[in-house]
Amino acid sequence: MLTWASPLWSGRYSKGQVMGGKGVKKVGGAEKSSGSKKAAAAKAQKPQNIQDLARIAGVSAATVSRALAGTGNISSATREKIRALAHQYDFRPSNTARNLRMGRTGTIGVVVPLGHEKTQHFSDPFFMRLLALIADRIAERGYDLLLSKVVPHDPEWLSRQVDSGRVDGMIIIGQSNQSDVINSVARYYDPLVVWGAALDEQIYCSVGSDNRLGGRMATEHLLSLGCRKLAFFGDPSVPEIEQRLEGFRDALRDKGNGAVGTTLPVHFVPEQALEDISGFLDMADKVDGIFATSDTIAMTALQALLDRRRAVPKDVKVIGFDDLEIARRTVPALSSIRQDLEAGADALVDLLFRKIAGKSVETVMLKPQIVTRGSTTCD
Repeated sequence: MLTWASPLWSGRYSKGQVMGGKGVKKVGGAEKSSGSKKAAAAKAQKPQNIQDLARIAGVSAATVSRALAGTGNISSATREKIRALAHQYDFRPSNTARNLRMGRTGTIGVVVPLGHEKTQHFSDPFFMRLLALIADRIAERGYDLLLSKVVPHDPEWLSRQVDSGRVDGMIIIGQSNQSDVINSVARYYDPLVVWGAALDEQIYCSVGSDNRLGGRMATEHLLSLGCRKLAFFGDPSVPEIEQRLEGFRDALRDKGNGAVGTTLPVHFVPEQALEDISGFLDMADKVDGIFATSDTIAMTALQALLDRRRAVPKDVKVIGFDDLEIARRTVPALSSIRQDLEAGADALVDLLFRKIAGKSVETVMLKPQIVTRGSTTCD
């Protein structure tokens, strides 16, 4: 521990000085006192808020705010003067204070509800890709992102999120089996946009692919290559997967010419999916075409087929859905139905900010594309 003692006098005095008398000069005392006064004066002069800086600049606080934000109709000379003063005094406006004045938090909530698959991870490549694209676009607008994974235990989970006052708007990645909950909140909370299937009963705005068309395209591709016994891998309790299953059935009915299909409700978690698919293949050894409703499920199917020494695409042809980067890295490379996730992220963020601004918006449906690779066609 440090202790401070009074300074010791050297015992040397200039002419006319008497110890303790009025003529005593304390060396360094005047300079120290003068320096302290200057520091105090500088601190007092340093602007603590936009109003202080406005008084120094001789302009209004609104002019300062616009100059520092780079907005508004201000002369270049005034703008440069204010920025120079801000630099001189090392002044940075408080974002918190600005947001309070505007009634905003400066934060967008992004939530992933997993009512259908409680053990699914954020590390799922689809989540990682879409979340990264959304995060970039939110950051470009000067906002922060608050990310939540929710395993719903009661119907109030979303209302708690939006009523917390922590965010200015909410993006929901996938309805899972929670469309009724989302509808109930959308009735009173407007700045909310959902990635996923467009449902007849929804009152909220959504962005997503035409899943039924995508399912039909994938199935027709397998049929065109001569597949006669097709399998659909995916959990139809999820709205997007249910629509892809409808497309699968449409194609078999309209283009099948006697081809048959079966459905296996496969988990999204890879370990469980491998167990599901392996058990199916042990019993259904005659299947010659597989439509997997995600690229990760399709990759798992490739592994299960390899374990059973069934060649792809010679013995079994496999097509996925999403067309993520990993689809190009499998062996063989994976055919897939491409969702335009960049366009999807653009639309999600744009629609949300338009809603925050009080504008009306409409649901966006993206057209899927088929991308064929070695898992269905020989190179």
